[in-house]
Amino acid sequence: MPKNLTISDAAAFLADYASRLWGCGATCVRIEKNVGRIAAALGVDCELTVMPAQVEVSVCEPGTPHTVVAARRVKGAGINFDANARLSRLSWAIADGRVDYAGALARLEEIKHLRPTGQWEVLALASLANAAFCRLFGGDAAAMAVVFVATLAGFRLKQIMLADGHDLRMAVLCAAFFSASISAGAALFGWGSTPEIALATSVLYLIPGVPYINAASDLIARHYLCSFSRLMDACVLTACLSAGLCAGMFILGLADF
Repeated sequence: MPKNLTISDAAAFLADYASRLWGCGATCVRIEKNVGRIAAALGVDCELTVMPAQVEVSVCEPGTPHTVVAARRVKGAGINFDANARLSRLSWAIADGRVDYAGALARLEEIKHLRPTGQWEVLALASLANAAFCRLFGGDAAAMAVVFVATLAGFRLKQIMLADGHDLRMAVLCAAFFSASISAGAALFGWGSTPEIALATSVLYLIPGVPYINAASDLIARHYLCSFSRLMDACVLTACLSAGLCAGMFILGLADF
C-alpha cells in the first residue's frame, strides 16, 4: 500500500468509486471487478457488498485483523455510458500504475461533475432512432415522420420534467401520453398506410432496456436483491409507459384500434 495512503482513505475511495459506478448503471459484476482491481493495486484486501440503495466496503491490510468499513448511499444519475467507461478506464489506470492516489481522487471528482451528453444531440438521435425502429417494423414514410415528431415532442417533455425535478415515473407516463396522442393523428387523419405501426413504435424510446439487461446480468451473478430491485424499477417504468399509451389512445377514441 502507498506510504501516504491509510486504510481509511482506501476504504473511502473504494466506497465512493463503487457508489458512483452503481449510480451510472453498471452491473454488480462490473462493480466487483473494478473495485477488486483497484484494491489489488492499492495493496489491500477488500470485501464489497452491493445493495439496491447503498454499497459497503470492508478494507484491511493483508495479514492484519484491523478492518475499516465505509458505506455510501447510491445516488442514481441515470444511465451514463460515458461515466461508466471513464470509471472503468480509471480502474485500469490505477492497476497499471499510471495514476497515483492523488491523481485517482482528482479524476474521480472530475467524473462526478461530468456533464451529460448534450440534450439536443440526444433528443435528435433518439428521434431518428425511433423513426428507424418504425421502419424496421414495417412503417411507411408517413409513419416514420409521425414517429419522429412524436418522439421529439415526448422526449423533450421528459427532459423538461426531469430538469424541473419531477419523478421519473411521472415523466415517463406524461411523455408516453404525449407521444401516443401525437402519433394517433396518423390514424385519425389517415396519414400513410401503417398508422398502427406509428402508434405502436412512438413510445419505444421509453422502454427501460438497460435496467432489464442489468437485472438479468445480476440474476446470473446471484446478486438477487439488486436484480429484483432493477427488475421492479424497469417493470414500474414499463407500466407507466403503458398507462400513458393507453390513456392517449382512449382519449382520442382509439380504444379499439
